[in-house]
Amino acid sequence: MTSVNSDELLQELRRKNVEIQYKAENRFGGQTDAVLQHMPGPGQWSAMQCLEHLNTYGRFYLPALDEAITRAERRNSRPAPRFHSSWIGAWFTRLMEPGADGQLRSRMKSPKGHLPSAQPEVTPVLHEFIRQQEQMEDLLLRAAKVNIQQIKVRTSLSRFIKLSAGDTFGFLTAHTRRHVLQAEKAISSRRQVENAI
Repeated sequence: MTSVNSDELLQELRRKNVEIQYKAENRFGGQTDAVLQHMPGPGQWSAMQCLEHLNTYGRFYLPALDEAITRAERRNSRPAPRFHSSWIGAWFTRLMEPGADGQLRSRMKSPKGHLPSAQPEVTPVLHEFIRQQEQMEDLLLRAAKVNIQQIKVRTSLSRFIKLSAGDTFGFLTAHTRRHVLQAEKAISSRRQVENAI
């Protein structure tokens, strides 16, 4: 895998995280419950279902990243100038990241433990999502002071599969962007329905 500048990678991930926070607070926060709970079609998630799905991942990965970074801080880990993504980390990130045209590369079935409820409550789901993005911002800032290549983070796939902190941040950010885009499309489809009436 090609290497990238560690600082530039983390800055780019922080920029994407800030963009996600902005959308959560301004684009989603200003909508009615009916708009946020609108399902565009059979088997398609509402904006709130997308965010609830993301919250389930945040509940696993944010503490796992915190734990791994804390261990590295205690060992006086120092940042490396370059980061090399593993083939599996790069593959997961590429699989999740929306294309430049805003299209999703592939459809996937969510694991059982990450399926959203039929009609999630708007306020708690949105508040948790915003809080998680703030935690992500904090973790990315802390990560700039340690070696994101050497730090290993457990995954929700298997206790035997671990990714570097850099790959975990990349995957998590791409996955979040994927479903935030899906949530925006669900909101737009509701607006189209309202305009047609």
